[in-house]
Amino acid sequence: MVIPQLRYHQVAYKLSEESTVEREFGALLGIRDHYPKYVVTMEDFWQDNIEGVKHKNIAEFLLMDEY
Repeated sequence: MVIPQLRYHQVAYKLSEESTVEREFGALLGIRDHYPKYVVTMEDFWQDNIEGVKHKNIAEFLLMDEY
């Protein structure tokens, strides 16, 4: 039996404003465990990770092998 690993996902359309970045990443930054955390958006060019919370484009996210 395979036990799935816990992951956190926050989904947004775009990260075009600083307030949006703070809101979307902030929701995950408040979680103080060591499971993977992702913000998934339609952005192709936005590649920053903030304090361990990773940003992924939706296509890249759906093709990840980490599942």
